[in-house]
Amino acid sequence: MPLQLLIAGGGIGGLAGALALARAGHRIEVLEQAPAFGEVGAGIQLGPNATRRLQALGLADALDGIAARPEALVVRAADDDAELARLPLGEAMQRRYGAPYCCVHRADLHALLQAAAGAHEAVVLNTDARITQVEVCDDAVAVGTADARAWEGDALVGADGLWSTVRPKVVEASEPPHVTGHTAWRTVLEQAALPAALRSTQVRVWLGARLHAVAYPVRRGEALNLVVLAESAPAGDARDWDQATSLAALQRATGRCGPALQALLEAAPTWRGWTLSDRAPLSGPQQMAGERIALLGDAAHPMLPYMAQGAGMAIEDALALAEVLAGAQSAQVPVALARYAEARWQRNAQVQARARRNGEVFHATGPVRFGRDMAMRLLGAKLLDQPWLYGG
Repeated sequence: MPLQLLIAGGGIGGLAGALALARAGHRIEVLEQAPAFGEVGAGIQLGPNATRRLQALGLADALDGIAARPEALVVRAADDDAELARLPLGEAMQRRYGAPYCCVHRADLHALLQAAAGAHEAVVLNTDARITQVEVCDDAVAVGTADARAWEGDALVGADGLWSTVRPKVVEASEPPHVTGHTAWRTVLEQAALPAALRSTQVRVWLGARLHAVAYPVRRGEALNLVVLAESAPAGDARDWDQATSLAALQRATGRCGPALQALLEAAPTWRGWTLSDRAPLSGPQQMAGERIALLGDAAHPMLPYMAQGAGMAIEDALALAEVLAGAQSAQVPVALARYAEARWQRNAQVQARARRNGEVFHATGPVRFGRDMAMRLLGAKLLDQPWLYGG
């Protein structure tokens, strides 16, 4: 008999989980608190570890239809645009890891997953379903929503993000997310509207004092995602992560950058601000699952974007969860979820820790910055490639 599975949250992780679990033979109810499915934000980088799993979900062609495949990752100094290091992507990454390195717009990836999950006969997508109650017994889990609807299933997957409602049912005395004091400013520019010198087919990274910037193509190369990340006062309420802001606000926090980066910043017509929060790296499997509830993505392991792996880890979680539940009967669910947590927690914790460390390295000042730049010039691609991550 197939399991009846409830998924709290209809973001990228929740929809990837719904599709993976339905393909494993189960019935899925996705409970999204918003009145409609949708995604805000801007670009996402998907390393081969993530694209390989999207291919396993049968989404290779659909991904090709929305993605850009950058030819290289190039790191430069923010003040003078001097090249520090370069990593070939494109065909080199495909050959090495058996899957491409892609850049997509978050809304495009979300729409792709929603279409695939919604087309599966075993998936039901519910909106306006804000979970207010969760009850677990020996053989089932039940949830209730603010509008007095209720569902019962063999398991509940908490894929409801940084401010998860489900998380406290797994992690007792869970503390609020840690507001890091870092802020991201994001924008998306149409490449055709940019001067030729500002257009790009690369992932470009500029490293400065207490800040860095990243630009890469999305939407088949037709648009350019640009984000500046800096150690600055949070941009308003930490829960309101996507707020209208301005270049003036960005520059009050960062100062002016070098001419090459500054020209790109000034070309952007609008900006959105995002207060960055995370949690300490996972300390054990008990923080990812308990009884008949599992956590997935940011609900379990929110991380800074300094590894470009938030979406990637959620997608990995989704397929790992489907793997342990393939062929499982209801009585076997708690043991299966424990296996999922044991298989995933150390990898997720490693990425969380590396993301925090990268923030320190990217934003270094003084002698540390000088040593970082020297190491990048000497070792180049060896420092930028991540075989443990992309091949895992």
